Amino acid sequence: MTLFRRLDERSPLSGRLALGVEYDGSAYCGWQRLKNAPSVQAELERALAKVASQPVTVHCSGRTDSGVHATRQIIHFDPPVPRSQKAWVFGVNANLPRDIAVRWVHEVPDDFHARFKALARRYRYIILNQPSRPVLERANVTWCRDPLDAEAMHRAAQALVGEHDFSSFRAAGCQSKTPWRKVHFIEVHRHGPLVVVDVQGNAFLHHMIRNIVGALVTVGRSGRGNDYLAELMALKDRTLSDVTAPACGLHFVDSLYDEVWGLPREPLGPNLLAFLGEWTGERALPDCPMVQFRRGRPVAEATLEAATLEEGSFRQ
Repeated sequence: MTLFRRLDERSPLSGRLALGVEYDGSAYCGWQRLKNAPSVQAELERALAKVASQPVTVHCSGRTDSGVHATRQIIHFDPPVPRSQKAWVFGVNANLPRDIAVRWVHEVPDDFHARFKALARRYRYIILNQPSRPVLERANVTWCRDPLDAEAMHRAAQALVGEHDFSSFRAAGCQSKTPWRKVHFIEVHRHGPLVVVDVQGNAFLHHMIRNIVGALVTVGRSGRGNDYLAELMALKDRTLSDVTAPACGLHFVDSLYDEVWGLPREPLGPNLLAFLGEWTGERALPDCPMVQFRRGRPVAEATLEAATLEEGSFRQ
């Protein structure tokens, strides 16, 4: 599958548009626009407004927190004027800072919504596990100088798979109405000096992944056994849990949608992990109520409330 798609420069696009966006979150307060701090959303809307010659508002698949990166953030917007594919990609990129880029643009029906049509979200957390501090990778990995047992981390992490109350792993300021989330899978693997935590779920609580990684690093240092994550989750108390891992190692790598929307498939990032060769959409989603509901299939009345439950703040 090629990465080099020709961008049309003659046919103006009309109707709702989806964009794939990549960014280095180091210099930003996070995705969401704020009055007194730089944000990815504000920069993107400013660049889109330059191309459209009037204001543009965008909606994202999942907010990221301060310092967190993204390789496949999906956004949608309703363009106030018609422009070609080339204008929306190259024109917007010409007006963006070097740490944000649009990867592609795709026409979608008016009922597409980047947030409310998402079936799952996936993150990768990268730890550089070596005695010396990172240089070239310093902005997008977390450094751990102590030897980590990735296999022990993976075993401990399996207690989190499924639907659970993640109160022990949510930030104090989390705005979600419920601590319940469904984790589809969580894997920990070592690739040379890199230890990668790969996790997918329906949505995530504020700081949930970084809090999980902080506890997994404790396991990897042989400080705790295989039951450590299960023990923390059973406490349902963040104040009794482990440390929060730094934001710089966290990457939002995928937001999954039903195939009917036809969004482009691309390699999962970040490029540090390109050798893994996995593309978005390769893994089958669990046939859970939320996935059924958002794909427009009948859902049993007993599970309808769970299927329609909004994610609240799923910022990481």
